Amino acid sequence: MDRASLTTEYLSRVTENGAKAADLIGRLPESEMLRAFYKATYLSRPVFLGHAERVRAFGDVSTIMGALGRLPDLLFGGDFAAFARATGLTEPQVAAAVRGRGAAMTRQARADLFVQDNQFKLLELNIGSSIGGMDNADICRGLLEHPLLARFAADRNLGYVDTLREQVNNVLVESGFRPGDRPVVALTDWPANFDNEVAYMRLLCERWRGIGLEAHPCHVGQLQVRDGRVWLEDKPVDIVFRTFTISQIVDRPELFDPVLNAAERGEVKIFTPLDTAAYASKGALAMLSDEENRGLFSAEELASVDRLLPWTRMVRPGQVTLEGGERVDLLRHAVDNQQELVLKPTSLYGNRGVVLGWTAGLTAEEWREQVVAAFDAPFVLQRRVRPTAELFPDENGDLQPWNVLWGMFSVVNGYGGANTRAIRAEWGDVVMNRAHGIHSGPALSELCEPDA
Repeated sequence: MDRASLTTEYLSRVTENGAKAADLIGRLPESEMLRAFYKATYLSRPVFLGHAERVRAFGDVSTIMGALGRLPDLLFGGDFAAFARATGLTEPQVAAAVRGRGAAMTRQARADLFVQDNQFKLLELNIGSSIGGMDNADICRGLLEHPLLARFAADRNLGYVDTLREQVNNVLVESGFRPGDRPVVALTDWPANFDNEVAYMRLLCERWRGIGLEAHPCHVGQLQVRDGRVWLEDKPVDIVFRTFTISQIVDRPELFDPVLNAAERGEVKIFTPLDTAAYASKGALAMLSDEENRGLFSAEELASVDRLLPWTRMVRPGQVTLEGGERVDLLRHAVDNQQELVLKPTSLYGNRGVVLGWTAGLTAEEWREQVVAAFDAPFVLQRRVRPTAELFPDENGDLQPWNVLWGMFSVVNGYGGANTRAIRAEWGDVVMNRAHGIHSGPALSELCEPDA
């Protein structure tokens, strides 16, 4: 089966049973940990994914990640600093990324995807330790407490990956530890963010302690370097799990430099290394999308890029190549196709700085000014992707359309599950955030082919 047929069958059962949103989400609002992160806003059902389409979609994500990891060698002769610079990092960020480079690109990532015309399309690839949503299995378990979903999942052999356990495995494997080692992990935020996040961090550390990490929350200013170790109070730290960004590090280098120095001496591991900032840049996706680079990639890589990645280009004066091979002036193309393009900063998070060309009230002149201003800053232009709405039961049991952003996780073991964020379709095609009433949910997928 596939996403559409599984959804149709499940919603038919929901309608026949008269199930309502409050019934279907059950006890989820009572979860302290989920409430701390998701603010008790949950979708009334999981999304569904057939086995074959999951294999195909994640195969494309994995192939693109592999191509990303080869970009420094393919395009820059192994010069990682040149690669990082070309992705849009500032010189201080480049220097930090080079100092904090890992042995290989981390496998911990979340691909943010829309479904358009029954095809997954990649909006961005979030790579590294700061990605959210890896506790999505808790939402899945909560939804499966309802017998209607539990029966449907059993009938259709649907299951989920425990992404949180996979996250713990990522930390162990990529930091050089084995299951059972129980390293001491400092879950570390930036001081300015700590008070807002510490409640969730404490609860997350409790969960991690139950599945293999001796984890403790802190901010970077609480770490001390002495006697050949990094310390959190009286605890010697094996791994600094960072939730802060490279831009915060370079703004106040004196806070993190001692820890970075300790990592260079082999006294502590940093998860994930600072080079993730370059790989996660939308500028790196633009390199994959650029027609001029196609000769460097394998047929498999090109097929995945063509299926998954919308046309994406760094914002620079001059000509670019369109999907059909036509050469056009970038600024003229942007102005003439405002309704079909989105302007994105290469490395900001949380949709900051994103300008949707189709935003209501955005004039042609204002759009042109935004694009011209981006010539002097690290931005990309990306082809618009129109999400296919999905139906969800509401508080009265009626089916309502929502625009769904899929988050597909990559982990050391491969496919790491998926989560969703969605807003009511009545909002239109807008940036997904809490102002637009974002709700969250998990994904269930076929564990194997139905006839296997």
